[in-house]
Amino acid sequence: MPTDTLSATTPTLTARFLDGIAAVDAAQWNALVAGDAPFLRHEFLLTLEETGCVGAGNGWTPQHLLLSEDRRPVAAVPGYLKSHSRGEFVFDFSWANAYHQHGLAYYPKLLSAIPFTPVTGPRLLVADASRRRELEDALVRTAKEAVKRLGLSSWHVLFPQDHEAAQLERAGMTLRRDVQFHWHNRGYGSFEDFLATFTAEKRKKARRERRRVAEAGITFDTLTGGEVDAALWRRLYGFYADTFHRHGHRPYLNLEFFRRIATRLPESLLLKVARLGGEPIAVAIFFQDATCLYGRYWGAGGEYHSLHFEACYYQGIEHCIQHGLARFEPGTQGEHKVPRGFVPAYTRSAHFIAHPGFSAAIREFAGREARAVEEYAQGINDHLPFHREEAGDWRIEP
Repeated sequence: MPTDTLSATTPTLTARFLDGIAAVDAAQWNALVAGDAPFLRHEFLLTLEETGCVGAGNGWTPQHLLLSEDRRPVAAVPGYLKSHSRGEFVFDFSWANAYHQHGLAYYPKLLSAIPFTPVTGPRLLVADASRRRELEDALVRTAKEAVKRLGLSSWHVLFPQDHEAAQLERAGMTLRRDVQFHWHNRGYGSFEDFLATFTAEKRKKARRERRRVAEAGITFDTLTGGEVDAALWRRLYGFYADTFHRHGHRPYLNLEFFRRIATRLPESLLLKVARLGGEPIAVAIFFQDATCLYGRYWGAGGEYHSLHFEACYYQGIEHCIQHGLARFEPGTQGEHKVPRGFVPAYTRSAHFIAHPGFSAAIREFAGREARAVEEYAQGINDHLPFHREEAGDWRIEP
């Protein structure tokens, strides 16, 4: 996309769409990222591009929006031109079908998200908080103008933070709502302290699941990315890839991605390796930052009773308790997480639809969808595993 110059209330801002994250200095990009969010770091996005996990050949053409002032980056949005809607976790396939039925092209579309990563986090990246509103306005305006100028159907911002979603809604974008299930640390001293908040029936079930894994002789190694050698990566990658193959899909990520990201962000990558008789039989792959654990991938070399729950949920909860992490986000979907101590949390996305007619129809659809999501989330309140007084603290609000 071309370079633009924007009029602003302060010195002139220059907007560029980058066809690769390597076009911006790593330190300058990371300075725009609030906190240590691993998925937004230059290293993470660069590794996706270098290893071919994203690129024009697979429908994820990088188009990162960068605002600079006197050649110094001051704001950015990660972005991609998409020729499909796979790997996004906010589903708009019906919108694409409606466009097609009316003889219109839905693809390519502009997407601001982290590929294959349904994790809420900053999307409108701003270095100077005192200028946040001004720079966020400039980012939104530039993206919307690019959609119109290039004849794209739409711009989608997935899993923004709440204040960003409000900003995008003020700019006229349509908001959608969905639900994930997260675990929260209330200062538990141990896993048993956590289970003590459960009703007797739910506590008995969780203990039985953990006991079945232990009685099968399965043990766990906890490794950071920097502690996994090449041979073990090959073995573990096979487990990860098999999860996709069994559902008829190609893996989103390749082995080289895991090898490189383990070197570039070694402490951000956490693995729980299940072993039987000393041999690896399964793996749960997480990312982590200073406050949160993110469950991302899982795979096993066979069927083992309750192993998925232990590796992906209980091991993660124990890790958070031991290391004082405040929250554990195990991934999308799955009411089966609720009886294991995860509670509903709203996620959001924002959508700019260039076609006026479709924009109005999609806005009406999103309103109906939001009411259904709210009813669903409220219904989950009746199935939380906690004692009545504990459950009241976790009931999701409309």
